[in-house]
Amino acid sequence: MGLRKKQASSGMLDFGIDSQPLEECLTAHGGLPLVAETFRALGGRAAVERHLKLKARERGISEGDMVEDFLLLLASGGECFDDFAVLAEDQGLAATLGRTLAGPDAARKFLYRFHDEDMQAKRPQHVLAWVPEETTALQGLAKVNATLVQEFQRRQPEVTGFTVDMDASLIESHNIEAKAHYDGGRGYQPEFAIWAETLMVLADEFRDGNVPAAMDPLSVVKAAFGVLAPEVLAKLTMAFRGDSACYNHELLNWLRNPAREGPQGKIRFAISACMSPQLRAVIEKVPAKAWQPYRRPDGQASAAEVDELRSWADVVFVPSDGPSDKTLAPDRYIAIRIQKRQGELFADGTSVKHFAIVTNDWDADGGKVLWWQRQKAGTVEQVHDMIQNGLGLGTVPCQRFGANAAWTRLNVLTHNVLQALKWIALPPEERHAHPKRMRFRVFALAGRVTHSARRTWLRLAGTAAQIARQIAVRAKLWMAPPSQPVLVT
Repeated sequence: MGLRKKQASSGMLDFGIDSQPLEECLTAHGGLPLVAETFRALGGRAAVERHLKLKARERGISEGDMVEDFLLLLASGGECFDDFAVLAEDQGLAATLGRTLAGPDAARKFLYRFHDEDMQAKRPQHVLAWVPEETTALQGLAKVNATLVQEFQRRQPEVTGFTVDMDASLIESHNIEAKAHYDGGRGYQPEFAIWAETLMVLADEFRDGNVPAAMDPLSVVKAAFGVLAPEVLAKLTMAFRGDSACYNHELLNWLRNPAREGPQGKIRFAISACMSPQLRAVIEKVPAKAWQPYRRPDGQASAAEVDELRSWADVVFVPSDGPSDKTLAPDRYIAIRIQKRQGELFADGTSVKHFAIVTNDWDADGGKVLWWQRQKAGTVEQVHDMIQNGLGLGTVPCQRFGANAAWTRLNVLTHNVLQALKWIALPPEERHAHPKRMRFRVFALAGRVTHSARRTWLRLAGTAAQIARQIAVRAKLWMAPPSQPVLVT
């Protein structure tokens, strides 16, 4: 689908398809083929053909076409199986892709193939919180996502930081299989690991709503750092940030010494510590003169912070279940003290609140480490918003666990494709655009599809600037990358 010839002056785009004559038709999604082109330019389509084998027979829609159709649906604003009918009826869009798009029934059957009822039957009796092993098909989608991230990293050599932020998100659902979650409702609680510098999702794990985020966070962290090859990671500045759900000493031991089974080199980390009675007792004994004011580096403050006095102090604390390797340096605990101004009390009647983080950064100022760790919320919450409110993860399509897990991962793939499109091809001012804005400015372009000289042409109805941008974006997508890829198989 790569373009070989463009005619900007006439507003016509050549889709390079040696096709049979067709009748003129219209499309309301003249910019949407960019999603499929980005997916293919990053090697996603080829990765699907390598890693995803769901069909028992050759006939029917291929796995590559089905995955592309899900990406097109989610990028265009679709949220359920029935929405496939809208794209399937768009003859102009089908002509630019050179094929017919899947309908609701085909999409439903495809997603159901990711579910394995036998695997669900392995749930241990009397065990409430349980994460089933991923099916081979789900693992294949994870490899497709890894391919996208690897190719994206290869095309963005200026990004030298690799900070992994991890957090879970709630998806409300009222289907019969949804489990009760901590916030009083029912649904699912998938875990996401995000590349903070780019907002790409490195790894995800779909979970029932009753599975706490603190349950086995290490598996997701390993998957995130395993996306890039060790020789690539060695050239990047690695770091990890997490909330108290990541205060897991198995995870901490791995972060302290990942070389045994993970990336070479030091991983800087900062994680919110669980406030145990022992840690609280140590913090309460900190002398008054040891506390230092805690301010944002930019000097700004929220309304709540204006009414509070915040300070930090280093505390000497060694948990009873600390590092298993006694040759490693001890961790640094930084305490946070929050007080109300003018002697006021918090809503619970207390006059002071204490928090803490654990880090292996002994060199930086404690206040700066706290601010760096706090920035995690700005990345994970933004990605959660883009995937759940901007794409289709605000709900799940059915009650089959494996199908919902695949739906989640397809949303992740769509998010990463859109992120790559912004970074690689769109103008710099579009880099922070959310999916809704991209839909409005880039994808929702009316056009007329015609056939001439055995080729398919799309005449866009947009402004000259919009047409020029479409041509420039496609040229950048297929531009030769700066170096040869280093892929993880």
